[in-house]
Amino acid sequence: MKKDRRTLLVALAGQPNCGKSTVFNMLTGARQHVANYPGVTVEKKWGSYSSDDYKVEVVDLPGTYSLTSYSQEERIARDSILLDRPDAVVAVVDAANLERSLYLVFQLMELQVPIVLCLNMMDVAENRGFKINLPLLASELGIPVIPTVAKKSKGKKELKEAVEQIASQPEREISNWRLPYGSELEPALETLTDRLTECNHFAKDFPGRWLAVKLMENDPEAQRLVLQHWDCNNGSGGKVLCQYAEELRHEFIERTRKSPEKTIAAGRYRLAAQIGEKSLLKTYGSEQTLTDKIDAILLQPILAPILLAAILLTFYQVTMVYGTKLADWAFPFFQSIKIFVAQLFPASADLLREGLLQSLIVNGLVGGVVAILYYLPIFLVLFACIAILEDSGYMARVAFIMDRVLRGFGLHGQSTLPMILGGVVVGGCAVPGIMATRAMKDEKARLVTILIMPLMNCLAKIPFYVLIVGLFFAAYQGVVLFGISVFSFMMALAMAKIFSSYLVTGESAPFVMELPAYHLPTVDGVIRRAIERTWLFVKKIVTIVAAVMIVVWFFVTFPGIGLERELYYDSLERQAEEQLQRDAGTANPYLSLLSGPDLVSLMHFRDRYAKAVQDAGDNESRLKEIANRFATENPAFFIIANKGEGLNGVVDKHAAKAATALRKFDQKIRKAARERRKEIIHESWAGKFGRAIEPVTHLAGFNWRINIAIISSFAAKESLVGTLGTIYSVEHGSTPGNLGSSIRSTERGWTLGHALAILVFMALFPPCLATLMTIKNETGRTKWMVFAAVYPVVIGFILACFVFQLGSVLF
Repeated sequence: MKKDRRTLLVALAGQPNCGKSTVFNMLTGARQHVANYPGVTVEKKWGSYSSDDYKVEVVDLPGTYSLTSYSQEERIARDSILLDRPDAVVAVVDAANLERSLYLVFQLMELQVPIVLCLNMMDVAENRGFKINLPLLASELGIPVIPTVAKKSKGKKELKEAVEQIASQPEREISNWRLPYGSELEPALETLTDRLTECNHFAKDFPGRWLAVKLMENDPEAQRLVLQHWDCNNGSGGKVLCQYAEELRHEFIERTRKSPEKTIAAGRYRLAAQIGEKSLLKTYGSEQTLTDKIDAILLQPILAPILLAAILLTFYQVTMVYGTKLADWAFPFFQSIKIFVAQLFPASADLLREGLLQSLIVNGLVGGVVAILYYLPIFLVLFACIAILEDSGYMARVAFIMDRVLRGFGLHGQSTLPMILGGVVVGGCAVPGIMATRAMKDEKARLVTILIMPLMNCLAKIPFYVLIVGLFFAAYQGVVLFGISVFSFMMALAMAKIFSSYLVTGESAPFVMELPAYHLPTVDGVIRRAIERTWLFVKKIVTIVAAVMIVVWFFVTFPGIGLERELYYDSLERQAEEQLQRDAGTANPYLSLLSGPDLVSLMHFRDRYAKAVQDAGDNESRLKEIANRFATENPAFFIIANKGEGLNGVVDKHAAKAATALRKFDQKIRKAARERRKEIIHESWAGKFGRAIEPVTHLAGFNWRINIAIISSFAAKESLVGTLGTIYSVEHGSTPGNLGSSIRSTERGWTLGHALAILVFMALFPPCLATLMTIKNETGRTKWMVFAAVYPVVIGFILACFVFQLGSVLF
């Protein structure tokens, strides 16, 4: 961020669960932005606020327990302070856990930046019987100390004043505060610091004392900084300095039989305990807090999994039941986007086809985007539920409980949430599931979790599951759907074991997680976080889906059916129009409206009127208003569209006859249009490819129609049922039941073996391109994206062949 004379850059740093995000929201309000740090997968939040004298830019650094280089969060938090050099750093700590929080504060102070200590959650500390001597704490640390209760905006004014005061001083004097690491290590640190500070330019950017501590800790990022930047005039390069630091490390280990890393950590903990003992007083209360009492029940070894299952079931039910209701309520608004765009195009004189541009924009581009917009309300509810679990403190317990199961398969307790989001229970989405792995510290388990995400059941597969299960397992739908979920989960665990054992290298980190105190989530915080995450989803996915839909449209539309077949369908339209004239009668006064441009306009008018009446339902006043509006627009069109009945209730027999003839004409035209679409798909590049691979896919019972549907679903699973509907000559928007009837009548030779093979294959079929692009972004490697696209197809097809061949014998 660019700084000027009246702009201050402030960074918020703190350990997880200290209320840092709440402090950020308190300072910035609604003026916030969320993105990713360049080249990495960690979210970057920044916002601003204004005072009388300054505009303050606030960056919320990733929560981290330390400033080492073992995770993305730690590296980003440290580099943001070192390289961006903020005017002030607000160190947010949990007042009820002061000693533990000081471990990070000491490391921030060693970076020699202006620091304000924000003692957050003072109300929690007071409720636990803690009293903090604020002046003594400020004196011991040499920095301002501000108590806050961020969720109630207490201390907001004082914190802003302290930040501006320390950050706006023209010549800021950084405290020479130095943490003592003991007589055994200090000589080595002082010697190494002197060698480092010989280069004034380097020491200005990177404090020598801090860098000496990092080199003694054998920090690889500190070594990289020295190798990259160090080049003193005396000829001592970075390589020489790194070798010198390594010699000091070995000499210390041989002399003391101790690890420098552990010695440094012990020094920090020792000083934290001393400061805590001086400034922290426990005035009352038992050792067992309310959190301890709740955990005694929720984390009981036998009861914990049962309660977790009940909570997750409630989580799933709330998301699916209320999220789906909200989606159904909101979808007409999204659908109106497509209707509005379609109305921007003039009515085509050809009733059998749309113009290419209209088809591309309305059906290809807008239709695909609208399809994904349907799921936004569901994701909004989903993210709100996640925020409640996180803010309450229970999400940490979920990871703790599940770690007992998952670690045996090379996963991690923190893999639980991504798997839930991805669809370990039918109805998730791999994109937020993959994005949720950002919080995982174990890079090996994180990559394994990402790679098994294609095996989860995304929400867009549900219509297809319902269709096939309803066709072949009508009496056992619930059992079969549950079986699909269990099958996917077991396959994911099996593949995770294989990947962690043979494919993904590296050492797994131990699962160490702090269990924060329980808190009552705030409505504002839950809503804000749900909207933030949903908006991130919109920005990342809508553009990808839009591009995918254009590609799908292209491959199922071209190269077309040729001039001869187009002339054939033109002749069908002419024949239908001639029959319309005969059915209406040569003496019909409305005959002139049943041909040429007037016929096209009449049919569009009738469709708009029918849609308006359908939307009005049983609302009599609304129906009357619609009738008056359409009758005023075109009286002749209205009386035909209203089946011959005028506003006065009198039926015009000529108009009624014209309406009947028009209805028959419409049926013929729609049938011809469906046949034309079917032929276009059959002769398209996608159709030809579907038939080309049929000699292989028939081993799993797949014919060319299923092949086309599977190919289109690779782009977006939402297109699966729609593609099948087009292939089986079902009108667009028909229900799965009608589509099922067409499949049943067309595929008379299908057995339970066919159905089971299709379900097994689709359960393992890779996710849409949006998910694959997310895998590419999150891992930073194209090879993992390609691998995630290929291995589910191979495994799924092998299992589908086995199931079909076995089914052919049994059924």
